[in-house]
Amino acid sequence: METISENRCFGGVQGVYRHPSRATGCDMTFGLFLPAEAALHPVPLLWYLSGLTCTHENAMTKAGLQAHAAAHGLAVVFPDTSPRGPDVADDDAYDLGQGAGFYVNATQAPWAPHFRMWDYIADELPRVLFANFALEEDRQAITGHSMGGHGALTMAMRLKGRFASASAFAPIANPTASDWGRKQLTAYLGADEAAWAAHDSTLLMQNGGFDGELLIDQGASDQFLHLLRPEVLANAMAATRQPGSFRMQKGYDHSYFFVSTFAGAHVAFHAEALAR
Repeated sequence: METISENRCFGGVQGVYRHPSRATGCDMTFGLFLPAEAALHPVPLLWYLSGLTCTHENAMTKAGLQAHAAAHGLAVVFPDTSPRGPDVADDDAYDLGQGAGFYVNATQAPWAPHFRMWDYIADELPRVLFANFALEEDRQAITGHSMGGHGALTMAMRLKGRFASASAFAPIANPTASDWGRKQLTAYLGADEAAWAAHDSTLLMQNGGFDGELLIDQGASDQFLHLLRPEVLANAMAATRQPGSFRMQKGYDHSYFFVSTFAGAHVAFHAEALAR
């Protein structure tokens, strides 16, 4: 593993690291904030999964999570959103290919050789993190924004028992019924829609939900509401009596101004769950 940078940040360290990935077949880069407590003992870990067009850097520099994480003694990891490199398949559209991995394992050409982001986030990157940093493997939580909110919710619901809590900022809530989903799931997984269901948080909610508590914030003035479909996930949460909150935030859009506004509430929510 290569250290790209390490900077003092709110008493801890914000690092950026690169490592070769077997899952994706290329080098992968991630950011990791470690609070001051990590110099003394292992600390709980909050995952932040980013959205379309993002790298590891966007949330790391724009979401303001480090100050809140430092106050609660939490580490935060910021993975990249896809494999990258000249030998990695790509597309001219912003919502497919590099920067748009959708947290799935692709089975279709030309994506299958590298686009295995489910395996990378669920299996490989955790092994890298827990082998190299002072982190508590049995105390994890997960959050994300937009495409990353989709990834966070689907991982929380499918990886039973791993995460004490899960949250999302404006998640793609029903990708099997949205142009932010149908296009990508067809490209990565093929035309058989039965293969898509495992990556739709609304469908997963209807079939068991999350074994912890959820917090979801959605901007009521989000310019992508028609693509996110938050109402169907909120209805599924109500129908299944899922513990948690789904909050429509008046006047907020899809930007990092929205994310940073509610970042403190999300970190506090996870800190409380991780302390139980």
